[in-house]
Amino acid sequence: MIRKHYIFHGRVQGVGFRYTVYQKAVQLGLTGWVKNLNDGNVEACLQGEKECIDHLIDSLHNQRFIHVEYMDVEEKEVLNSEHSFDIKYY
Repeated sequence: MIRKHYIFHGRVQGVGFRYTVYQKAVQLGLTGWVKNLNDGNVEACLQGEKECIDHLIDSLHNQRFIHVEYMDVEEKEVLNSEHSFDIKYY
């Protein structure tokens, strides 16, 4: 089990990015959250099996309207108290 924090840069707002991440994360059994940032980027924390997180990230590059130019990625400490995946709206 791992936890990673991402900042996604590119065409990631107004293209269904958060919902796509949410759907895939729930399907893969990941926990965490995703939210838009005021600067046009999207922030997310993903927690679960490394292979599942990698699969989600790879799937973002095969979306019709989403275009991730680059990502800032940071390893975080696993939160054992986290049990769901959410879209944050603040």
